Amino acid sequence: MAETTQSLPFQFRGSLVLAARQFPRNRAAIVGAVFLLLICLAAIFAPLIAPYDPIQIKLSLKLKPPSLEHLMGTDHFGRDIFSRMLYGARTSLSVGLLVVGFAFAFGVPLGLASGYFGGSVDNLMMRLVDAFLTFPPLLLAVALVGLLGPDIQNVMLALGLVQAPILARMVRGSTLAVREEVYVTAARALGAAPVRIVLSHVLRNMISPIVVQLTVVFSAAVVAEASLSFLGFGTQPPNPSWGRDMSEARRYLGDAPWMFIAPTAMIALCVLGINFMGDGLRDALDPRSWRTRRRVSGEG
Repeated sequence: MAETTQSLPFQFRGSLVLAARQFPRNRAAIVGAVFLLLICLAAIFAPLIAPYDPIQIKLSLKLKPPSLEHLMGTDHFGRDIFSRMLYGARTSLSVGLLVVGFAFAFGVPLGLASGYFGGSVDNLMMRLVDAFLTFPPLLLAVALVGLLGPDIQNVMLALGLVQAPILARMVRGSTLAVREEVYVTAARALGAAPVRIVLSHVLRNMISPIVVQLTVVFSAAVVAEASLSFLGFGTQPPNPSWGRDMSEARRYLGDAPWMFIAPTAMIALCVLGINFMGDGLRDALDPRSWRTRRRVSGEG
C-alpha cells in the first residue's frame, strides 16, 4: 500500500512527459498554439508594434481603406484599426486570463469539496451552483454587469461568477469517480488527512479534464467579453475593444467593410487557436487517445 501511494508522483511526472511528447503530433493543436502565441506577443508588445495611437482621432483620415500606411484601414474617427486590434487583444486576453483564474480559484475547491465529502455539503454547494446554472450564461453576465455598472472590471467579475459554477460542476463529477479509486481507499486506510487526500491524490488525477475545461472557459470568456462590449456593457469608448469596434462598424458595413472584418477575424483566430490547443491538450493528456491513434496507424 505504501509503495503504491509513494509511486504516484513519479507516475504523474511520467504522464506529463508522455503528454508533452504527444502534443506536438497534433498539427491542429500546433497551429492553434502558434495563433495564440502570436496574438499574445502582439498584445504584450503592442506599444512597440502599433504604428499609431489607438485612440487618437483624425477626422481627415476617416474611413480610409487598407494601405501600406494603415494596414487595416481607418475607422469613422480616423483611428488606425491595426493599432486598435493590437491594444484590443490586451483587453480580451486579460479578461480571459482573469476569468480563468477566478473560475479556477472558486470552481475547483467548490467542486472538490462537494464531490469528496458528499452528503449535506454536496447538497448545499450544488444547490448554489444550480441556482447560477438555471440562467443562460450571457444573460446572467448582462444582468450582473447591469447591476454593477458597465466597466471592464465588472465584466471580469461577472464572467468569473458565470464560469466558476460550470467548472465546479465538472470537477464534482470527476471527483465522484476518482474518490472511489483504489489508491484513494488505500490513502484513507493509511490514515491520511482528507485535505492531503484531496490535494495529493484526487486533484492530481483530475488535472487533465480541468486543464481542458479551462481552455473552454478561456475561449468562452473572450467571446463573452466581445459580446458584452458589443452590447455596450463592457469596454467603454474610446478604449479599444474587439467587440466594441464590431458594434461601431455596423453602421459602415457598406462603405467600410474592413472596420467589421478586422475585429471579427481577430476574435475568430483567437477562439480557434484556444479551441485547437484545448483539443490537443485533451488528446495529449488522455492515454486512451494514444492507444486509439496507435491502432489506427498500425503502431505497436
